[in-house]
Amino acid sequence: MSFENASVTKGLMMGYGLTSILAGLFDVKHYFHLQLVPHLSRHHQYWRLPLHHLAFPNSSDLFVAELILYHVGVHVERQFGSVKFASFALVSTLLGTVLELLSLVLFHRVGLNHIAMGPVVLIYSLLYQYSRIVPSAYNYRIFGVPLNNKSLIYLLAVQTAISRLPSSGAVAIIGILVGQIYRSDLANLKAYRLPPTVVRLATRFLLPLVGSLRPPRRSNRALPDEARASSARNASLSTVFQNDEIITTARPSPGGTVARNRNAAPTSDAEATGTGTSSVMREWMNELTGRTEGASAGIRVPSEAEITQLTAMFPDVQRDVVVAALQRSLNIEAAVETLLSSQT
Repeated sequence: MSFENASVTKGLMMGYGLTSILAGLFDVKHYFHLQLVPHLSRHHQYWRLPLHHLAFPNSSDLFVAELILYHVGVHVERQFGSVKFASFALVSTLLGTVLELLSLVLFHRVGLNHIAMGPVVLIYSLLYQYSRIVPSAYNYRIFGVPLNNKSLIYLLAVQTAISRLPSSGAVAIIGILVGQIYRSDLANLKAYRLPPTVVRLATRFLLPLVGSLRPPRRSNRALPDEARASSARNASLSTVFQNDEIITTARPSPGGTVARNRNAAPTSDAEATGTGTSSVMREWMNELTGRTEGASAGIRVPSEAEITQLTAMFPDVQRDVVVAALQRSLNIEAAVETLLSSQT
């Protein structure tokens, strides 16, 4: 997830967070509350109608709203485009304000005298668009209940809707209704776009304040850098060729140097009694490296020193691959060349 192609969502998250924090720091949250009595009916403070959308009452509501905006707004804005998404946010806020005023007038006798503080109408209208245009990525079940990757977002929205009943529930219903009205294209609301002058001014003055929108850099390499790998290989090869005494366990080749076979049986009783401890260790190493089957099949049996040396030279190669390369090579130099050729 990133804010790539979602500048309006990032700006809304930054704006709501900043206004909520400043309202708490300067102790002016009471100016963002909206009540029919006495704010509207007695004092005629109609400026509270648009103002109450700008800040949240506490940090917990702000945190939940930011989570919903991040996981929902980015997807919807990428589907709509930034200009259409900004127009949708403005239309939803204005239409929601009108419906909130009508709800206070119609239902104040049954206890609805207060409207929840914050841009809750926009969030639920956004959730409705998210449920209709963004498909679920995967499904799962918990105790037989079918869920998907969007279920957690809906649970957070339900928690917000029931946090301060009846006002929070009323605002949630109004937000969903606003989303339905916008999607049904009633009164041609979907065709509205912000004026080009406003878009140009916002791009020039507000977009730099949002910050970077570039996606996170993802490497497409599955192996280490070629320069580092080649330098490590050259250093390892120089170490191998500088070693004057290289012990190999290759079988004697016709016309070549006769090499001693470690698994050959002792030729005398003295040798048999003198190598009792080494025989136990050899059997244990045979079980680890699979030399028992290799010896009977005519494959060269590598020593533990050779395996350790090649494992240090090729740390990314599995042990069984190193053992197989040594078994099929006459000496350690040939095994190194085999492993190098397999990696190129």
